[in-house]
Amino acid sequence: MLARILLSLWVFLSLMNAGEISPAKYAKLVQKGEKVAVKLCDSQKLALLSSHTLSTLLEEIEKLQPCTVLSPQNKEALAYFILASEHQKPLLKEQLHVPKKAKCPVCGMFVSKYPKWASLLEVNAQKHYFDGVKDMMKFYLFDIDFPYDRTTITQITVTDFYTLHALDAKEAFYVSGSDIYGPMGNELIPFGTLQSAQNFLKDHKGDKILHFNEVTPSLVMGLDGIVY
Repeated sequence: MLARILLSLWVFLSLMNAGEISPAKYAKLVQKGEKVAVKLCDSQKLALLSSHTLSTLLEEIEKLQPCTVLSPQNKEALAYFILASEHQKPLLKEQLHVPKKAKCPVCGMFVSKYPKWASLLEVNAQKHYFDGVKDMMKFYLFDIDFPYDRTTITQITVTDFYTLHALDAKEAFYVSGSDIYGPMGNELIPFGTLQSAQNFLKDHKGDKILHFNEVTPSLVMGLDGIVY
């Protein structure tokens, strides 16, 4: 978390030193740019943007046209959001790759059909893929139903709802009780930043934001309408 704060501060100070932006405007532009990216842009085309300065990034957005027609203000906000996200990429992984034939060990569905919701739990080099955080948490929490040595878990990965980057599950923020449903209904929806989770919670009527270790068996079963 400290590393993310320092990186965000570094981006801001670089822009401020160039005489381009105030603290309040920077925060508002990044927040607005995130909404533009989610609602108006193609995430695959956004991934093609590679410039690392504001001026060249604006030129690249104009050339590649990754979004619907944007106003100059929305285009500027998008550029600031991409720059802020770009400096966090070392803390994130690429999109989680799911083998075509991988089935969720909890519900039996083919996970590759739902890449936006994919999660991964690796035990002793054996990879288990899930079509949502909820099923992954069932596999992790319910040791009687899914018996294996939890001390041999080597990796737990989830997919950021907005960016589709793979995240360390224990570093992510989860929104519960929103009006967005996954392949298996009500879900715990993961985000790489607290700000993204807060924006989503507000926009989609979520109940709360949770850390990994705050997800309990009763909460997971409650997503299915079951009192545990």
